[in-house]
This record gives sequence, structure tokens and C-alpha cells, in this order.
Amino acid sequence: MSGFWRKSGLSMSNSHCVEIKVAADGSVLIRDSKDPSGPVLTFTPAEWEAFSGGVAAGHFSDVAGRERWLAVVNTSFLRA
Repeated sequence: MSGFWRKSGLSMSNSHCVEIKVAADGSVLIRDSKDPSGPVLTFTPAEWEAFSGGVAAGHFSDVAGRERWLAVVNTSFLRA
């Protein structure tokens, strides 16, 4: 999966999307699809695992519906 940017299959055509890429060193990179030359967030594999595990466990359900978060986490693009 390293080397290219991917969007979730749940992304809609309204451009409110993030893209993800796994770097050669295993880091997970995230950017705003509307600004591909803009800033990039970088997470270590351990940080990404902690975040995606927290989403799956419902720790962020107050931000959006738990079902929506689970759908996002379970899409293959988030699995680093």
C-alpha cells in the first residue's frame, strides 16, 4: 500500500475527504484531498494503531455516530 494516496470508499462527491498513504518506513500520512500540496499529518504505526483501535472501540462516538466511525475504520484504506 505504500507509495500512493487513497480515499475511503465512503467519501462523497462533496470534497469533504481525507486521503491516506503509508510511507516506506511504515508511517501513516493523512492530508486534505482539497489541498494535496498542503500540510500532511504523520503518525507512527503505533500511534495509528492506537487511534484506529480507539475508533473501533467507540472512544470517539461523541464526535460522530459510532456506526459511522466503525464503517470508516473498517474500510480497507485505513488498515495500514
